[in-house]
Amino acid sequence: MAQLSTSPTALLFSGQGSQYVGMGSSLVQSSESARQIFERADAILGYSLSDICFSGPEEVLRQTRYTQPALFVHEAAILAALAPVHCDAVAGHSLGEYSALYAAGVCSFDDTLRLVSLRGELMYAAGLAQPGTMAAIIGLDDADVETICRQAEGIVVAANYNSPGQVVISGERDAVRALLPHFKQAGARMVTELPVSGAFHSPLMESTRQELAEAISRISMTEPRCPVYMNASGRATTSVNEIRQLLIEQLTAPVRWTTILRSMYDDGIRRFIEIGPKNVLQGLVRRTLGSEVEVSGVDTYEDVQRLNHLFQAQ
Repeated sequence: MAQLSTSPTALLFSGQGSQYVGMGSSLVQSSESARQIFERADAILGYSLSDICFSGPEEVLRQTRYTQPALFVHEAAILAALAPVHCDAVAGHSLGEYSALYAAGVCSFDDTLRLVSLRGELMYAAGLAQPGTMAAIIGLDDADVETICRQAEGIVVAANYNSPGQVVISGERDAVRALLPHFKQAGARMVTELPVSGAFHSPLMESTRQELAEAISRISMTEPRCPVYMNASGRATTSVNEIRQLLIEQLTAPVRWTTILRSMYDDGIRRFIEIGPKNVLQGLVRRTLGSEVEVSGVDTYEDVQRLNHLFQAQ
């Protein structure tokens, strides 16, 4: 098996917002293993997820019910195309947590895809039933963001602690929009509403909890091959029972990504490889941990070849 190096290594899996039309196409064109992943996904789902990923249209791909399975399948296809990868830890941002669990051997591809598809459908429906939105706040301390959220006339919470000075808030649409000027007045460098279909990681997702919890309880899980750093706790676990519980909590709890990265660093991780479209997580690693760590990513088949050559040279 090819090894990454002596540097303790984590694989990080991208979440919603990183998707783009055309994702996965180069993998399928050049890797038979990746092509089989997409074909299997189409058969399980009963529709052509491949067409949505490769050709769009964008307004369809960005619907949560399609975005979530698309991201998972793309990330599974990258893993299939890569040479065998040794890693010391895994984590995924929101939806990416499911890819991380698959990569660690906790769940089968079929079970993970069905779970992700259900999650996407439930969250899409919740967004229609209780319209919500999210917004990125850049340039304020976490505590300042939390204080302003508590002033909202309605539900607004901190949903993603992405890096120092970058927090995403989530909640009822009117309440979030009414609060945005307050963040600017408090000194935020940037306040941007995000193009999402619901208030993810907030109490507005509570309606999805029971059905997803039942689905999570039914699927087979095995102990992970390496520690999994979970969104809802920010800490590592190898306990299947804890993984099940934290997956359910993740629906309404914030993504503690800054805590995850700092916990990994404290536990000795020095190399971070993002698996998935674009490079959002790579930027968050650099902003959180600085220049003392190695950061790279794999999205296209060209990236796969580059990383495979690196493995072979070591």
